Amino acid sequence: MNFFAYVFQDWRANRGNVKALLVLPMFRLVNAIDRYMLLKVLFFWYLMFYRFFVEWVLGIELPRKLKVGKNMVFYHGQGLVVNYKAIIGENCTLRNGVTIGHKELADGTLSNSPRLGNNVTIGANACIIGDITIGNNVSIGAGAVVVKDVPDNSVAVGNPARILETRFDTAKPTIVL
Repeated sequence: MNFFAYVFQDWRANRGNVKALLVLPMFRLVNAIDRYMLLKVLFFWYLMFYRFFVEWVLGIELPRKLKVGKNMVFYHGQGLVVNYKAIIGENCTLRNGVTIGHKELADGTLSNSPRLGNNVTIGANACIIGDITIGNNVSIGAGAVVVKDVPDNSVAVGNPARILETRFDTAKPTIVL
């Protein structure tokens, strides 16, 4: 994939979503810069601008070291917080107020961050924390607190999240808001 295609890989998936069309190419660019020390030195000013503008002004925490598959979509983005060690698969949708991160364990150490599969849809204000895996073709309801693994083709809702249903037709994921 050439550099231009890499930076704009989320463009088609976010058609009409002005904030995502602004933030995601900036994220992909900062993600590419972070791979090489020389680029980090040369574009230090851009790394600082990204952090200030995207995190402080827009309220969207997508760290430069975050691993995200192609066609990521987010709506609104306000209050979106993703830990840099999280892994997000392809064709994932995040809504406002979503938190994806580690948790503090009983011994005071921090757990690993969640790993999301492909085609995951996360409702507004959902919280996904801990060393867990969210399978492919999963929908997580608005306000859900997910602290355990969610299998493929499932819908998880509630606090703490429970599996509401498991789909067998995975042609199109159900969106639970």
